[in-house]
Amino acid sequence: MTRVDTLVNGPAARGRTVLISGASIAGPALAYWLNRHGFAVTVVEKAGTIRDGGYPIDVRGTALDVVRRMGILPRLRDAHVDLRRLTFLDEDGSEVASVDPHAVTGGVAGRDLEVRRGALADALHEAVRDDVEFLFDDSIDILHQHRHGVDVTFRGGGRRTFDLVVGADGLHSHTRRLQFGPEELFHRYLGYCFAGFTLRNTFGLVRETVMWNAPGRAAVLYAVGDGDGDGDVHGFLNFARPEPPFDAFRDPEAQRDLVAEVFDGAGWEVPGMLAALRDADDLFFDVVSQIRMPRWSSGRVALVGDAAYAPSFLTGQGSSLALVGAYMLAGSLAAERDHAAGFAAYERDTRAFVTLNQDQVSEGEAALFPATAPALEQRNAMLRGLGSMPPAEGRPAHAALVLPEFRPPV
Repeated sequence: MTRVDTLVNGPAARGRTVLISGASIAGPALAYWLNRHGFAVTVVEKAGTIRDGGYPIDVRGTALDVVRRMGILPRLRDAHVDLRRLTFLDEDGSEVASVDPHAVTGGVAGRDLEVRRGALADALHEAVRDDVEFLFDDSIDILHQHRHGVDVTFRGGGRRTFDLVVGADGLHSHTRRLQFGPEELFHRYLGYCFAGFTLRNTFGLVRETVMWNAPGRAAVLYAVGDGDGDGDVHGFLNFARPEPPFDAFRDPEAQRDLVAEVFDGAGWEVPGMLAALRDADDLFFDVVSQIRMPRWSSGRVALVGDAAYAPSFLTGQGSSLALVGAYMLAGSLAAERDHAAGFAAYERDTRAFVTLNQDQVSEGEAALFPATAPALEQRNAMLRGLGSMPPAEGRPAHAALVLPEFRPPV
């Protein structure tokens, strides 16, 4: 496995223990780099194992350099979905445009990656599982900071003390709530909700996406397989809503009822999707939102990835920001003599990149999901023009940060 030329076991890292909450993307990536720098790392994950499957995610720009330095880029290239076509349909089911996906996403053909979330999570876990401690079926219950460390009480009853704790536990981070306050303080709702689930591929779709739109509503069928070996497609039902549906967050049946009400009377394949939604055992319902925080650390506790700066799926940059943030946090801690300076450097050197990517979408400006009829027609006109244009180059935001080579303090 290719290793990055950074110093391992520097004086700033030697002997320091770190607990990471979350074993999806940011957590294992951070564990890898902290271990490379000589920290003793424990990862706690509430699930019983690494979650496989999942919808496809992008790895772009600067994040490609991260996975290359980790030695997992060849494996991810083998898992690349290689989406061939993106077709947009009007409310009556007629075709608006069929375009190269990169023309819409801003990706670069032949360079950027799209893989199932589980494929990335597995690759990250395998890169570090023999070098760090993983605690599955457990989570943080109580954090107590003091001068010499952080006392952690786990839900399973165990108690341990760590030098540092990092929350890598996603958009609805429990670590963030314990240390920084309720999610509402940092949550920026972007005006949309979505339901994701899998259903049988009875549509003949092969490595392509079809999106149906009406004002304020969108239905998406996303096929990542070749049509023969992969019998499922990912279904998404996305809709505009002025306020988050708080009453539905903890009630899957309420979520199904809400989606069915919003899409009542819709045409195309939507009735069949609603029927599949009723029976789906993998329903994922959430709001489209970002996390914006004035600080990513407090004392000996810090956040990384979606827990600190979720950009929303509308940017396509969530996993890439998690990978880059993990590299920057680990390196910053290794390059400074104390954690406070390391956390400050992590934020100083990473925030501009994060903000630039978060700003790719603004509230009420989700270009692919127009909420009004005029906005939908404007988008459709833009898409018809794209049909005759070559794929766009990658947006500068994806690659706006050049990874530094971290050195230990002198």
